[in-house]
Amino acid sequence: MRMARIPSSEAHDLIPELLRKDMVNRHAKISKDGDFRLVPVLDSAIDEMCARGYEIVDGDAHSRDRTPPQVRIRNALSDLPEEVLSKLPMRWESVGDIIIIKLDQSADPYKVRIGEVYAQELDADTVCVDRSGVSGEFRQPSMELIHGTKTKSTRLENGIKYCFDVTKVMFASGNVDERERMKNLDCTGETVVDMFAGIGYFTLPLAKFSGAKRVIACEKNPDSYEFLVDNVRINEVSHIVEPMLGDNRDISGTCFADRILMGYVQITSEFIPKALEMIKPGGIIHYHDTFYINEYREKVDEVFRKACGDRRFVVEGIREVKSFAPSVSHYVADIRILD
Repeated sequence: MRMARIPSSEAHDLIPELLRKDMVNRHAKISKDGDFRLVPVLDSAIDEMCARGYEIVDGDAHSRDRTPPQVRIRNALSDLPEEVLSKLPMRWESVGDIIIIKLDQSADPYKVRIGEVYAQELDADTVCVDRSGVSGEFRQPSMELIHGTKTKSTRLENGIKYCFDVTKVMFASGNVDERERMKNLDCTGETVVDMFAGIGYFTLPLAKFSGAKRVIACEKNPDSYEFLVDNVRINEVSHIVEPMLGDNRDISGTCFADRILMGYVQITSEFIPKALEMIKPGGIIHYHDTFYINEYREKVDEVFRKACGDRRFVVEGIREVKSFAPSVSHYVADIRILD
């Protein structure tokens, strides 16, 4: 393998340039040799590298094809300061050809280079940094692009296509098990209301696979609603799903829903009266909220006793969806309203 022997002091600027010019053999690893980096180059690049004054040496270069991407990323950025290198994220979110990472502030001076390497090693068009999670009523993300310009893509999960813009709406990857559970429910002939539909997180798997007859999917965020409409069409469930833009408390009708999804947290209890207005006797409410891990059962019972008054209900099950904060988790409770 022909390799260019590049001083480590020059590697930070030169290697990204060589990658952009397609002069590097991307199937081989960049390695270290003392104060030098050995960069496997294509035969077509040898003359130019020699003209620039770099030594070309022969050696064994390990294939990068079977090397874990975490190792390849660290190797490609090994010239960065150790305090930055040690904090590079080794986990990330993938949305089609978009990668989302979390980055320590100490890495900011090198973020363009880091974005280029993550894009290269993970075969992505765009790399974004999740700066502060989600915030506000619409749970909007705080994303910074550090490589590329494309922000809209499609995530395929459990037979469902979720199309969205990562800079406009969140995607709760930790809810994957609950989305799978919605897919596997038997809702044959049911009318379902999704009070917090988002881009169709729970609506789509339920509508496509559960046998539901009708799903009213309500979403207040205009950006999320736009993608909800697109996703209903893309997943070919337009004959089942009725997207609605606005506050779910404006949904008309009483005692018409067999099942209600309440996929929100922290203030979900404020919307229970509306859910009780819409649910049929014998219907089920899938109620999401956050509780301390040692008191979630008592709190679910307390919330529904207060809201239901004289109406009877039974808690058929409670599942942990994901960790939310220290000693706090996101739970979903299946509540059957008896009368």
